[in-house]
Amino acid sequence: MAQIEMYIDPFCPYCARAKRLLTSKGVTWTEIDVVAEPKLRAAMRERTGGKNSVPQIFIDGKLIGGSDDIHALDAKGGLDPLLAA
Repeated sequence: MAQIEMYIDPFCPYCARAKRLLTSKGVTWTEIDVVAEPKLRAAMRERTGGKNSVPQIFIDGKLIGGSDDIHALDAKGGLDPLLAA
């Protein structure tokens, strides 16, 4: 099973949308709350090459991007193979 990390803001509707997609796939993920621990936003920016918006989703250490990115990947049929890895 793939390791999924998601940088989130608990009040972000895009984060909720990404979580719904992953829930529908039956996978679990680690949430990194950048509101509860603001120093983690700096770590997120470093990992993403400067992106500051949430969610930022990683699968097995590879940056997928945000909610629109993971939904587009799913629409192309590319998400399930990553999740199964």
